[in-house]
Amino acid sequence: MKKLIRDPQTVVHDALAGVAAAHAGLLRVQTDPDYVVRADAPVRGKVGIVSGGGSGHEPLHGGFVGWGMLDAAVPGPVFTSPTPDPILEATKAVDGGAGVLHIVKNYTGDVLNFETAADLAQAEDIAVETVVIDDDVAVKDSLYTAGRRGVAGTVLVEKIAGAAAERGDDLAQVAAIARRVNENVRSMGLALTAPVVPHAGVPSFDISDHEVEIGIGIHGEPGRERIEWEPVDGLVGRLLEPILEDLPFTSSDDVLLLVNGMGATPLLELYIAYDAAASVLRERNIQIARSLVGNFVTSLDMAGASITLLRLDDELKALWDAPVETAALRWGR
Repeated sequence: MKKLIRDPQTVVHDALAGVAAAHAGLLRVQTDPDYVVRADAPVRGKVGIVSGGGSGHEPLHGGFVGWGMLDAAVPGPVFTSPTPDPILEATKAVDGGAGVLHIVKNYTGDVLNFETAADLAQAEDIAVETVVIDDDVAVKDSLYTAGRRGVAGTVLVEKIAGAAAERGDDLAQVAAIARRVNENVRSMGLALTAPVVPHAGVPSFDISDHEVEIGIGIHGEPGRERIEWEPVDGLVGRLLEPILEDLPFTSSDDVLLLVNGMGATPLLELYIAYDAAASVLRERNIQIARSLVGNFVTSLDMAGASITLLRLDDELKALWDAPVETAALRWGR
């Protein structure tokens, strides 16, 4: 294993130091307990938004802390949920008197620990709402979850809910917007290689050079099936078909198409995958109204990609287009 690290046991601490040094104007990094918070938090009268989860999915979640998106992010160890204590401290740090929304990917540890933190915050008179993200259509249950996993759709929920909070919506309204996005977003991914967790030092699963895992999770969990490699159009079709059927999407829909890299797939390939997905949608007369391509929810150094479709209405389009200024996503300011 060759990685740009100091020590496998300190990768999260060391990365947080780098985040603090690189983005001092946007955010602050708190340690012991660890969380990332926007530089001007708490914003008086604004709903605070907190998300988080295991590290290794960068830029999720710390890269999305800033104006128009998250107020705080709580990183756990690599592929391991943060404990309630830092979640509670992050919640307190962003409470501007209008309550706090927790956006939680549907993994058992994340759900339980955010739930405990919410109970503790409410005992301190902080109003908390929780929205659980479960956009992955690949499997109903996995090694980490009861029910569908939360994957790349999380970014879309965080951006749109963040815009709603920034425009002054109250806690119930921001939570309702987040739930609406979750109800209208679907994702599915594939893996060409396995990720290497630093403290393990070896790939998290075995996959040959001529195989592809369809429906992989962002921690390297198994998917629906393992197949022989085939060209990109066939692979993208295998991801899109269950997505399109699940909601279902129809020819009357405007959508946001996200092609997300899993960490080790170059943009050259992601744009080819985007073109393949766009071709399928054109054939079905589904209109791509908004697009996003890049590495947003990764799995360390896994080669692979995921496809996400969000069904849009006029309000969701406007909230997506609203200004945002974070380390990993910014426009309009």
